[in-house]
Amino acid sequence: MMRSLWTAASGMISQQQNVDTISNNLANVSTFGYKKERMEFKTLLYETMARADLDPANRTGRPVNLQIGHGVRPVATARIYAAGNFERTDNTQDFAIEGDGFFAVDRGNGQIMYTRDGAFKVSTSEEGSMLVTAEGYPLLDTEGNPAVIPPEIAIKDVSVAEDGTLSYMDAEGVRQDLDVRFRLVQFSNPQGLEAIGSNLLAVTASSGAPLIESELELAHPSRIHQGVLEMSNVQVAEEMVNLIVAQRAYDLNSKAITTSDEMLQTANSLKR
Repeated sequence: MMRSLWTAASGMISQQQNVDTISNNLANVSTFGYKKERMEFKTLLYETMARADLDPANRTGRPVNLQIGHGVRPVATARIYAAGNFERTDNTQDFAIEGDGFFAVDRGNGQIMYTRDGAFKVSTSEEGSMLVTAEGYPLLDTEGNPAVIPPEIAIKDVSVAEDGTLSYMDAEGVRQDLDVRFRLVQFSNPQGLEAIGSNLLAVTASSGAPLIESELELAHPSRIHQGVLEMSNVQVAEEMVNLIVAQRAYDLNSKAITTSDEMLQTANSLKR
């Protein structure tokens, strides 16, 4: 019966972390470019009370094992990279990525981060205008430098093609190339990216090095849409169902602890 106490306790701890993950999904239901997470579990060690042992010649023996599990543990939070809904904003500084690509931003000190959040702002200097995140991290071009727009060109007049190439309309109505292209990257294992907050993801050994789309011929290149934002891919109804299931599982594990405690009390009272 002591085994059941620890087994049920592992279930309560795991379901609490499951609820934490679901709560984070619901909290980010309106976060641009957010990808929902899913808690994954594995069973703990099994104690084998009796092994399967058949004797085909005599048609005798035990056909199945007798094993008792010791509970469950969380092993991963898998991020689901399914596309969210696109919402048109008609803001020239908003961008959505169709495909598996990510924007690259410079966090400073040589830290390059990646994001699906395309709600950029404008930062101006003597060199010109830059698109930056809400925290001020500049959007990078294919050369790994901040994508700078010359000061004589209004950023509202800049158009971005599907491949990330920037251009503008001159006074004669002729479209001119700015010789600037946003850096889009993909990863062989995006599940390995590490979320660090502020809608930013960091490269890890598991994710692999970023695959720069402008330098490689990828099977499925991404496309940029201007004046559009990608919304969170969280489905509220689905998360609410998951939350109810997690709550019920937590309650049942709690009930198992209560039942085990009552059985221990009954066993202890037998000597009286």
